[in-house]
Amino acid sequence: MSSPIEEQIKEIQAEIDKTQINKHTEYHVGKLKAKIARLKMEAEKRRSQGGGTGRTYAVKKSGNATVALVGFPSVGKSTLLNQLTDARSEVGAYDFTTLDVVPGLMYYNGAKIQVLDLPGLIRDASKGKGRGREVLSVVRSADLILFIMDPYDTNLNVLISELETAGIRLNTHPPDVVITKREQGGIDIKTTVELTKINEELAKDIVAEYGHVSADVVIREDIDVDQLIDALTGNRIYMKAILAINKVDIADPDQIKKIKREMKAWHPVFISAQSGQGLDELKDAIFKHIDLIRIYLKKQGQDADMKEPLIVRKDSSVGDVCDALHRVFRQNFRYATVWGKSAKFPGQMVGLDHVLLDGDILGVIIKRTGE
Repeated sequence: MSSPIEEQIKEIQAEIDKTQINKHTEYHVGKLKAKIARLKMEAEKRRSQGGGTGRTYAVKKSGNATVALVGFPSVGKSTLLNQLTDARSEVGAYDFTTLDVVPGLMYYNGAKIQVLDLPGLIRDASKGKGRGREVLSVVRSADLILFIMDPYDTNLNVLISELETAGIRLNTHPPDVVITKREQGGIDIKTTVELTKINEELAKDIVAEYGHVSADVVIREDIDVDQLIDALTGNRIYMKAILAINKVDIADPDQIKKIKREMKAWHPVFISAQSGQGLDELKDAIFKHIDLIRIYLKKQGQDADMKEPLIVRKDSSVGDVCDALHRVFRQNFRYATVWGKSAKFPGQMVGLDHVLLDGDILGVIIKRTGE
């Protein structure tokens, strides 16, 4: 039985669906979207306060980053996990073989990358169908989404829609909007760019829909209604996602050509989890998109250790590396020397703020006792 809030959402969504979108109706539709988003927030808040008696998925994070395998049932996620990692996930040629979250560790380029085999997502998973809410909560905690699709079922929009309904935004960034409450004076919209997708009057009404009476709203990019709603909601997760097409070894060549043409914007990796075809390319794509870099450490007067790199996040500084090693390195830091892409010349002397690049060699010089 639906709750009153869910009934309101259905009614408003039905009104949006029957409204032809044009310049004359976009204002009305924008306000309706804001109402739906606010009601969903309220429903989620009540659901979390009410608790639940069902099972939940609890996954302990491990390694340098986490990748979530997302796809429909029976697309080969379990077989792929077994090929990529040290895990052993049950494999079967029928729907819903995986009934729990199965983690495994993939070792690549010196990094330990946790890969999660999740139960397959189905339409309306974001509404709780097929334990979808539990699965999506695990996805939200990952660093990268790896979509796995069958060559003959590439309806990626269904999966994207379920993720977006759950507040997950793919391959984009948070909207550059700053909202500051104040005591009085109403809602003041300030922009630093020309707005072509939303006007200031609609922006003001959407902000008011979220309960703001007086606020300064600074918009620094050409956003649309949905992006403003995301900024107001404040609980969106912004994640990277890549796509792999599985079972290419048994697919018709013409179908593969069709996928390459229709889904070229995703730059899909074509693989066979069963035979191992394309897995090296997939591993490389995973490593690149989780934004990890390798730093090789060098002790003073010795050669660098080129066998076991330190794995850190992209854009990490020398100070970040010091923190990853031990707090004593930052506390007693004198200077560092760098060889590689980030250095102006080999052995450049740098400070804690120097940003490192993949493959750099780093030597950290610390103060001696008594200095």
